[in-house]
Amino acid sequence: MLYAVAFCIGTTETLYDTAAQSILPQIVKRTQLSRANGRLYTAEMTANQFVGPPLGGVLVAAGAVIAFAVPAGLWLVAVGMLFLVRGDFRVSRESPAAMRTEIMVGLRFLWRTTVLRKLAFMTGLFNLTSSAVFAIFVVYAAGPASAMKLNDAEIGLLFTTTAIGSLIGSFLAERIEHALGRSRSLIVAILGGAVLIITPAFTANPFIIGAGFLVGGLCIVLWNVVAVSLRQTITPDRLLGRVNSGYRLLAWGTMPLGAAIGGILGQFFGLPPVFLIMGVATIGILGFMFTLADRAMNDAVTDSETHGSERASA
Repeated sequence: MLYAVAFCIGTTETLYDTAAQSILPQIVKRTQLSRANGRLYTAEMTANQFVGPPLGGVLVAAGAVIAFAVPAGLWLVAVGMLFLVRGDFRVSRESPAAMRTEIMVGLRFLWRTTVLRKLAFMTGLFNLTSSAVFAIFVVYAAGPASAMKLNDAEIGLLFTTTAIGSLIGSFLAERIEHALGRSRSLIVAILGGAVLIITPAFTANPFIIGAGFLVGGLCIVLWNVVAVSLRQTITPDRLLGRVNSGYRLLAWGTMPLGAAIGGILGQFFGLPPVFLIMGVATIGILGFMFTLADRAMNDAVTDSETHGSERASA
């Protein structure tokens, strides 16, 4: 039953996340998308990483029934809050077709839009390298026989540095994008992600690794805000849900593969080489940026504005 519930949660969370990203351009102006996405990441990170875990501990201490009843009640509150979001977010569609046909229309748009296709592959590669690292990191960090020799509480604090960096990044992402432009912001994000991944290859010092995690957390949110806002800007509303789904399939589908690769490499070569190999591979993602300059992204935005009649109003 637990496996069934976990499967259902994973499925419905994917549906919710895709729908939430897809209606945002109908709620705020396109010039406000970076700020709106940053604020959403702020709320999500605060609840997931800072409020949720200690609240869970308090609820468990209060008893099993309360520990399950309160989160269920909070989910109902969240559903109720959706009714406070005014507007009809059904986009106009000329001729609804079979689901398979409509999915293929969204995938074709994603594949033919060069900027989106490259961003999807870049995100997928980063998720592969980061999954390879975090699949083995606990073995590297936990226990007296490990390289870092951390206990459970210390590992929790170490991972909290990533959450802190992500929270900072959610507030700064819009300003960084405004100051540097999209292309340079993405370059900074890739380099920061590489710092997170490669740092344990050179040291087992938890303070240095924690600093790398903080920088990486900040830069991951910077990437997400820039990439998601751009995707929302250049995709017609009638296709956005399908494009988001296809994009996330490419971007997240590499994570199980990355975890398997990390485990295999760690088994044969040891753990530090995995951090080094994946860090170098992450830096290699910069190769995409030679053809993903601001001009290419601005042209994609201009093209979307030319065909802006497809965009529905809330």
